[in-house]
Amino acid sequence: MKKRMCALLLGLLGLLIMPLGCRNGETAAKPVELHEVTRSVFYAPQYVALNLGFFEEEGLQVNITTSGGSDKAMTALLSGDADICLAGPETAVYVYTAGQEKHPVVVGQLTKRDGSFLMSRHEEPAFAWESLRGKTIIGGRKGGMPLMTLYYVLRQHGLEPGTDVEVIDSIQFNMMGPAFEGGTGDYVTLFEPTATEMQNAGKGYIVANVGLESGSIPYTAYMVTPEKLADDPDTVAAFLRAIYRAQRWCAAATDEEIARAMQPSFPDTSLESLMIVAHSYRAADAWKQTLSMDEADYGRLLDVIDGAGELTGRPPFDDLVDNSLAQAIQSEE
Repeated sequence: MKKRMCALLLGLLGLLIMPLGCRNGETAAKPVELHEVTRSVFYAPQYVALNLGFFEEEGLQVNITTSGGSDKAMTALLSGDADICLAGPETAVYVYTAGQEKHPVVVGQLTKRDGSFLMSRHEEPAFAWESLRGKTIIGGRKGGMPLMTLYYVLRQHGLEPGTDVEVIDSIQFNMMGPAFEGGTGDYVTLFEPTATEMQNAGKGYIVANVGLESGSIPYTAYMVTPEKLADDPDTVAAFLRAIYRAQRWCAAATDEEIARAMQPSFPDTSLESLMIVAHSYRAADAWKQTLSMDEADYGRLLDVIDGAGELTGRPPFDDLVDNSLAQAIQSEE
């Protein structure tokens, strides 16, 4: 009897010390290190996937690190510190055209427009792009998509950067708001929720949506190394499946539902502000509803980079973009 009791106690003890994910025949969640370029409501579907448990349901434990720049996110990916990075695909173009043997591959697209808003120090209810002539704009980091897209939009309105408008390109992305608040520039381009928060605090006024002016561009995408794609396609597919589910969820959800789903990732931002910016990005049609990247949009991306004087070659679409997993996931519906 004592032997049976000891065996029972040992069995119970084994259950207690067994990892939770291994009970009932379950496997432990696969850890995934994701490095994002910045923390922004612009990437709403990603935070929806995280906070509503879509990653978890795919058997993944996703840890998100905010890098503070596309170059930093790409460095983390290529060094092996990140399994996946979310950044502007222009970084993949730069790595490829620099002749690097190891270059990233785009496996899924999250946003399809510039996510920044032009802010003025003064209210301008009748804003016209011509009013920027002779003024100074904090535009972002040289070589980054926010700055290059701003150049593209300025030229569409007959304004030549550096001649008609002074554009500051020496301030890091996460320091643009503080620099503007500190007195630098007449205008600044900012992502949400920073733009709305500054407006609510009376520190600036949103006068234009840069994304609506720029048109459809593959602005932010998920990238992996070719080795990751070859050696661990199941994990990459599981990640993308959760993102696609979140893309479809956001397309059907209300602004309030999206705001509530995102709020754990933005604890210092009010629900009201998150609702406002969710509405803004939905109105701008900024979020992709599918994962795959369109080749024509990729060509427009190269045109934008070229127009900024940053393109040294045009990488073939098939060398930098692999839509195979994305298309397979989209066909599962």
